[in-house]
Amino acid sequence: MLNIPQLPLEDIVTKGVNWLTNQLSGLFNLMQHVGQTVMDGMTNALVAVPMPLMIAGITLIAILTTPKKYGFPLFTFVGLAIIANQNLWDDLMSTLTLVIMASVISLVIGIPLGIITAKSPKTAAVVKPILDFMQTMPGFVYLIPAVAFFGIGVVPGVFASIIFALPPMVRMTDLGIRQVPVSLVEAADSFGSTTWQKLIKLELPSARNTILAGANQTIMLALSMVVTASMIGAPGLGRGVLSAVQHANIGSGFVNGLGLVILAIIIDRFTQKLNSKPGEKAETKPWKRWTILVTLVIMIGGGVVNAVTTKKETGQRVNLGYVEWDSEVASTNVLAESLKQHGYNVTMTPLDNAVLWQSVANGQVDASLSAWLPITHKTLYDKFKNDVNVLGSNLKGAKTGLVVPDYMNVNSIEDLTNQADKTITGIEPGAGEMVSAKKTLSSYANLNGWQLQGSSSGAMAIALDKAYKAKKDIVVTGWSPHWMFSKYHLKYLADPKGTMGRGESINTFTRKGLKKENPKLEKVLDKFHWSKDDMESVMLAIQNGKSPKEAANNWLKSHQKLADSWYQ
Repeated sequence: MLNIPQLPLEDIVTKGVNWLTNQLSGLFNLMQHVGQTVMDGMTNALVAVPMPLMIAGITLIAILTTPKKYGFPLFTFVGLAIIANQNLWDDLMSTLTLVIMASVISLVIGIPLGIITAKSPKTAAVVKPILDFMQTMPGFVYLIPAVAFFGIGVVPGVFASIIFALPPMVRMTDLGIRQVPVSLVEAADSFGSTTWQKLIKLELPSARNTILAGANQTIMLALSMVVTASMIGAPGLGRGVLSAVQHANIGSGFVNGLGLVILAIIIDRFTQKLNSKPGEKAETKPWKRWTILVTLVIMIGGGVVNAVTTKKETGQRVNLGYVEWDSEVASTNVLAESLKQHGYNVTMTPLDNAVLWQSVANGQVDASLSAWLPITHKTLYDKFKNDVNVLGSNLKGAKTGLVVPDYMNVNSIEDLTNQADKTITGIEPGAGEMVSAKKTLSSYANLNGWQLQGSSSGAMAIALDKAYKAKKDIVVTGWSPHWMFSKYHLKYLADPKGTMGRGESINTFTRKGLKKENPKLEKVLDKFHWSKDDMESVMLAIQNGKSPKEAANNWLKSHQKLADSWYQ
């Protein structure tokens, strides 16, 4: 091998992003504020249109634009009705907002850039390698600068979606302009056409179908980023899919995924109607145009009336962040439902653990109940301790470690030899417990040759369930409280070296300034506490089929005295 020093690419990129974040923080904050306001307004406008009216209106437009064919209108009606029936309408509107915004911005940037690329070989030489980079880089990577620049929410989701979806628009516009017959261009030149006249009257009309094909691809790619964007707090159907993946909930994943499929097909069919060969294009009769216009006006009018007559939410706003772990889903829903009962307007935002700490540190999230200390989240605590307030424990006696079924003939990590194919089944790769598990593998000599298999908390639970029913060996990264200890007979392996931690507590942490701005809320957050048995009962209820909200409210009804003590 060549003895070449390693290039510091990681440091260069990190320092570059940090420099941009610091130097352009004012611009990014302005873009975040304006973008959030615009997209919240768009989502609220879409949600304001009564659901039956929108379904009927879109179906009628599908009928008017699809003469003598009833498959697409029928699919539109049934598909939207299914989404409404599954209580996913608001999520659908949030997803539609993200797709529309990302697509429109991609079109605004992509079409002019594609024209310039087609006209200028020098521009093409610079732009095309960048487009190659944008298309081949995994979409997850775009989340990192998106969060650094804009924090969490729909704005960074749109930012990441634009980067991912923009290249087809540029490439197809470039291709369409280049494919205009040279003879037509020369004819236009011979008649004295200016550059703008050629572009507007000849080249763009000739490239219309190719450009529209690029627009269709851009919209589909923006839609494909919905699930990825939900990892940084973007609302919508993607959030349900991500939650289902993390909890290995096949039914929920299918339902939310079906919503995305229905939306994708409807958008695809409508955009395809704009892209037809001149000979195939049927003239839209005037009465159909007027009917479509009247339908849109009625839908908008219905939304305006509904927005005016609907009672607006009141109460102090609280944004609780949490990680999609069973324990944090239980505690966050219990506190959220309790706060709602006391008049608070609560938003719950599921986030990746590292993003959660960063979001509380920068003030976008008010509080979280998800800090496992002193070991599991030590790295994140050390990084953000000067930017957050840790109020104290909301649950004591938590524990992490390596867990096995009680039928396995091992009682300590030192007893492991070749069980479970020398594999520890873990959870999300970025979890603090996975860091501890890696440390354990390197600390115990008998674990030489063992591997740590990352997955998700839901996938780990499924693997445990399969192995338990078949009475097969399995070693998992476990923690308590967790419903699996109520459902299965499990045991922690002794950890003589303490690499998996020697006892944890789950703590509440808040953004700086919350105590000064809202001391009453901060006091409630500080007083919130419950026991392992309490948490596991809620977790088990959710696991057995109840919704988190329903399980939380049932627990509050049977523990009203304890819940009331949080407000005294």
